[in-house]
Amino acid sequence: LALQVGGERVARPFSFVNAPHEAVHEFYGVIVPDGPLSPRLARLAPGETIELGNNPSGFLVLSEVPDAPTLWLVSTGTGLAPYIAMLRTAEPWERYRRIVVVHGVRLQSDLAYADELNRLVADHSGQLSYIPTLTREQPDGYLHGRIPVLLNAGSLETSAGCEIRPENTAIMLCGNPAMLDDMENSLEKRGLRRHRSKSPGHIVLERYW
Repeated sequence: LALQVGGERVARPFSFVNAPHEAVHEFYGVIVPDGPLSPRLARLAPGETIELGNNPSGFLVLSEVPDAPTLWLVSTGTGLAPYIAMLRTAEPWERYRRIVVVHGVRLQSDLAYADELNRLVADHSGQLSYIPTLTREQPDGYLHGRIPVLLNAGSLETSAGCEIRPENTAIMLCGNPAMLDDMENSLEKRGLRRHRSKSPGHIVLERYW
């Protein structure tokens, strides 16, 4: 997304939340108080213009993900956006027997799209698990702690009711760089490796910063 600011074009990458067949573009972002773009986006009024680039990029798409019995969609913060777009299409439901969505945020109030995900859990009983995790508060019914710590403790797998093993798992990672690094390191110790076209594996990740 981009805006003209003082005669200059200011742009930042955003992921679509809407599925390709949906006519209205939807994006999920947070306001960075001192950022050059997000505060201005938040102040836009209806009818004002946003520029949308015509050169999408990145590899966090289902066509880049290997087949497996279980697909894990792991994110922090706004990294959830591409997963919502995927779940609004038929492909993941047709390709994977189980889908596990893990969304890590600070506070319960930060759990964007929780209502939609809970509806999907009800609509796809037994196929979808939704695991929200919080780092700054501990209400009942939520896992508490960073996602890599919860993985190493076994809490994620217990909540999902399935194990993460090379023979049964494809996993997508999107969000905080520290989460990506720690998750990839932990997963590699379990025998999972980065998926590449010339070297098939299990892990597909996207770095936004």
